[in-house]
Amino acid sequence: MSPFGALKELIGRFCRSELVKVFSLSSVATLVKMLTGLISTKVVAVLIGPGGVALLGQLNNLVYIVQYLASGAINNGVVKYVSEHKGSVGKVRTLLTNALLVTVVCSLACGTAMIACHGRLSRWIMLSDEYGYIFIVFGVTVILYAFNMLLLSIVNGYREYKMFIRINVANSLAGLVFAVVLTLLYGLPGALIGATTYQSAVFFVTLYMVRRKPWARWSYFRGRIDRSIIRNYLKYALMTLVSIGTMPVAQILIRRYIMLDLSELEAGWWEAMNRISNIYLLVVTTSFSIYYLPRLSEITEPNEVRREIGKAFKVIIPLLLTGFVLVYLCRFLIIRILFTSEFLPMAKLFGWQMGSDLFKIGCYILTYVMIAKARTVVYVTTEIVFTIIYIGLACQLMQTSAGIIGVTQAGMAAYLLHMGVVYLYLRKIGYV
Repeated sequence: MSPFGALKELIGRFCRSELVKVFSLSSVATLVKMLTGLISTKVVAVLIGPGGVALLGQLNNLVYIVQYLASGAINNGVVKYVSEHKGSVGKVRTLLTNALLVTVVCSLACGTAMIACHGRLSRWIMLSDEYGYIFIVFGVTVILYAFNMLLLSIVNGYREYKMFIRINVANSLAGLVFAVVLTLLYGLPGALIGATTYQSAVFFVTLYMVRRKPWARWSYFRGRIDRSIIRNYLKYALMTLVSIGTMPVAQILIRRYIMLDLSELEAGWWEAMNRISNIYLLVVTTSFSIYYLPRLSEITEPNEVRREIGKAFKVIIPLLLTGFVLVYLCRFLIIRILFTSEFLPMAKLFGWQMGSDLFKIGCYILTYVMIAKARTVVYVTTEIVFTIIYIGLACQLMQTSAGIIGVTQAGMAAYLLHMGVVYLYLRKIGYV
């Protein structure tokens, strides 16, 4: 075969890959989520400024943690087990019944705790007593978010990619309208209320869209209680809680440190950089949740796992690097479009943040294997150690002349170390 023919065949195999197909489909949902995120970010930046953006970042990190606590953090487990047993109606009914039980118990407990501790949460997270009502509203509505996450996990477990993407598009659009209207009407309080409740409000959108699915009938959630299934869910819950808890907690602590030691202005720049990072990484993370985790959960042979990891690196990393170059070259334009002139000094953070994001995605590709294969102890240990190192490095480098840049440098160093450790472990057990 000629070099041209070989290249053509290679490109053909790349385009026929299921990961690429899912990546292409998810790009539609991601594009909508990116656009809605861009619009809401612009509205927030103009109306409440860098200081408000910093406070909103504090709240968003807590919301992220609490929402997963309220759902029982079993979503990855639901995806795995539904994906494995989707051909057995009886087994699926048992899985969904126990998933609903965990969701209801956890969401009620979490909501009650939020309401009871609203004053303390306001003082510690928001550095003020005046935001207690935010946490009361959050506590009342968080159960709807938990139900929404359960429905999305079931759709993902059945590998109904198109339905999953349609729901995400609808949720993004509904969430944008909800959050922007509240911000326009009530300023910072409206933005904070929107951040805590919009994902609960879109539950009704999701429920409407899945109403015709066979599993959406009440009979699928009235099976027998199985303690072994609950225990299996809790294994995933532990890994998920560690995953979603460590980084948001680290960001809360670091942002609080920046606000107290440097300024709210610089905390706002750092939070704005995180927002941009989250937006351009949506394409990757959405594809991972739709395709990568269910696929890793299905396969059992180490050789197949290695091939799947290799495919992920070959597809994702070149796309990321291309995107990073474009984003870096357009960084000043991006800041002007998304924020205001007050945010222009954050341009110095872009290079270090992209290095951090590159290693972050590498970590995701590898750590998803531990999640799919329920390597609970190792996963929990590495995540906790990584978080401690990140916080320590960020605080140390912040005290040097690097200042706010030191925080992004710390992120890159910590993710590089994390990826290296996880790689060595997976190599030891034969998955890479």
